[in-house]
Amino acid sequence: MSAESSPRIVIVDESPIRAAILEEGLREAGFTDVAHISEMQGLLARIYALDPEIIVIDLENPSRDVLEQMFQVSRAVKRPVAMFVDQSDAASIQASVEAGVSAYIVDGLKKERIKPILDLCVSRFNAFAKLQDELDRTKHALEERKVIDRAKGILMKMKGLTEDEAYVLLRSTAMREKKKIGEIAQSILTASELLK
Repeated sequence: MSAESSPRIVIVDESPIRAAILEEGLREAGFTDVAHISEMQGLLARIYALDPEIIVIDLENPSRDVLEQMFQVSRAVKRPVAMFVDQSDAASIQASVEAGVSAYIVDGLKKERIKPILDLCVSRFNAFAKLQDELDRTKHALEERKVIDRAKGILMKMKGLTEDEAYVLLRSTAMREKKKIGEIAQSILTASELLK
């Protein structure tokens, strides 16, 4: 792995000794761009300032509060997060999945496991992000369909058109105005609200 292609990794760990072991393991695995955050105050701001591509969080024996704080970080940063904990319970594991942690590794950290775990972490994150993107697009398309259907209804009522004619009118207006049909439909809904 060349220096240019090495992703920037941030290690979040309050223990300098564990962080040093982690960092060494990462460098041995070919990850050269590694930063360490040891201070949990203002953690999100620090992470944003470093803008890492992968976040590795190492927690020895986390309390509920610390775990919840880390899960909030995971939800906020939209980056692959690998979280190492020495011990855990089913509820924490479930919470980590819901928080979007890409890899939640119980039983601490062994140096030789770092690279395969991070590779897995990134591929899981990417798969999840792709699914999320498809879901968002589908939701948007559905919303747009509803708006178009309501606009067609308004045109049919006001102009005495059939459904097909209303759609053709929407489409030709959109083409003439160089806008999307959804935008024209939304304008019709907005106008009809004002004219009520």
